[in-house]
Amino acid sequence: MKYVKQLELFQILFKNGKLGTGRLLGMDVGDRYVGLAVSNHLNEIASPHSVLIRKQSNIDSITDKLQELVRRFSLVGFVIGYPLPLYHFQRSQAMQVKMFVEQLQKTGRFGCLNYTYWDERLTTRAVESMLKPLKIHPLQMKHMMDKFAAVGILQDFLDNLQHQAKSCVQSDSLRPTI
Repeated sequence: MKYVKQLELFQILFKNGKLGTGRLLGMDVGDRYVGLAVSNHLNEIASPHSVLIRKQSNIDSITDKLQELVRRFSLVGFVIGYPLPLYHFQRSQAMQVKMFVEQLQKTGRFGCLNYTYWDERLTTRAVESMLKPLKIHPLQMKHMMDKFAAVGILQDFLDNLQHQAKSCVQSDSLRPTI
């Protein structure tokens, strides 16, 4: 599993003038749960997938489930939510994310996959404000929040990809032909 900057992941996905050489998995990493979202085959839309229970002792189980998703969806990379510090307490959240990624790397089971971080500040709060009026059972609410936070992270990344792809196409069309 190799860290790449956001632009590098964009370049990996944007081959032959179009997006879609593989799909992405968005992750919202928390202390007890990891929310997952997957992109469609054109990397335009993020959809909620599932929530993994996270314990110190179950990295192998998480790895197995992630490997199955890599195969099933032809994933080429992970977009992992990373809380850029706004407040002091977010440093511990950021450390949790880094520790989780290190655990995945230590398994050695994601060698050909790339990953990048994406700013997830306030994603959970936005999802919470959207779901709160629905008056859902607290445990269901937590799982939905984790899944939809992963959707928010991945969708924001995909929207940025689409914007960059349009910029590339426009700049190519402005170049004189020889």
